[in-house]
Amino acid sequence: MSRENALINLIGIHKSFDETKALDGIDLFIDKREFITLLGPSGCGKTTLLRIIGGFESPDEGQLLFEGKDILDVPPFKRPLNTVFQKYALFTHLNVYDNIAFGLKLKKLPKAEIETRIKRMLQLVKMTGYEKRMVDQLSGGQQQRIAIARALVNQPEVLLLDEPLGALDLKLRREMQLELKQMQQHLGITFVYVTHDQEEALTMSDTVVVMNEGRIQQIGTPKRIYDEPENAFVANFIGESNILSGTMIQDELVSFAGGEFECVDSGFGEMQPVDVVIRPEDVMLVGEDVGQLTGEVTSVLFKGVHYEMMVQVGDYSWKVHSTTMQPAGSKVGITIVPFNIHIMHKEESSHEA
Repeated sequence: MSRENALINLIGIHKSFDETKALDGIDLFIDKREFITLLGPSGCGKTTLLRIIGGFESPDEGQLLFEGKDILDVPPFKRPLNTVFQKYALFTHLNVYDNIAFGLKLKKLPKAEIETRIKRMLQLVKMTGYEKRMVDQLSGGQQQRIAIARALVNQPEVLLLDEPLGALDLKLRREMQLELKQMQQHLGITFVYVTHDQEEALTMSDTVVVMNEGRIQQIGTPKRIYDEPENAFVANFIGESNILSGTMIQDELVSFAGGEFECVDSGFGEMQPVDVVIRPEDVMLVGEDVGQLTGEVTSVLFKGVHYEMMVQVGDYSWKVHSTTMQPAGSKVGITIVPFNIHIMHKEESSHEA
């Protein structure tokens, strides 16, 4: 589905490689100054979609509109965007200054303007003083900053980022997540980001596009994607979930796990099969005499900020996250408030924004 005032519209995008369908009817719009993340497992089509936006791949079918004009025939270097790849593609025979200046020199900009832009970019990526350093003398995190500076110095309207933090260690990756978001907000340009890391997507994005097998499964804010997954794939891929088969008895009443539960969902019809999603942190352990369900704790793991317990209730093993530990072998009750019971149509996918 396109939107007239969006910066970028992708309409009916299809792409196959030999017999493999990489993208199967993608409809997506991207707004100005939006941080949008394409999220999904390897092979889901997210990088192919990014490469089509960047001009490095051509779709078999569909349109790519930039401010209402189709740019599929425009070569990458003439599109108003730049790309940062996971492998930073820096020039190892050039120092930091010349790496960042490369595109500006091709445009034959005045020397004074080049120096001004590079100084600003080095301040932005916190690399002031590294101008004469050769890039092979930099750490992975420093190289990533220079790759971003080289892309941003050309003042693109859109920055495409293909898993740019994938090669960094966990601590540095988390630091760079925050810095990238701050850069995007400071510069006010559109970021289109590709990752398979759910935490990264939820931390940085205004909008998350969850993809699988060449299709969009759900589009929404990080909070909506997490709190209201539209199908079992999204629920499983974003965070951890208890997913149970159930029956929607009527609006705001669902049965699962042998009981009937109030919920806040409606519009599913009466006596309809559904999937029920409950996050582990939303399962409350209470006394076995007061719970909606009764079970036995079968295992306990300490995860640092919480305990992860498995509770066997009939044939289903519930995953529970709590700051209070119940030892293995304990009989416990389970209570779930209506707001934390999320209902999904079985096998339903969302393919448009």
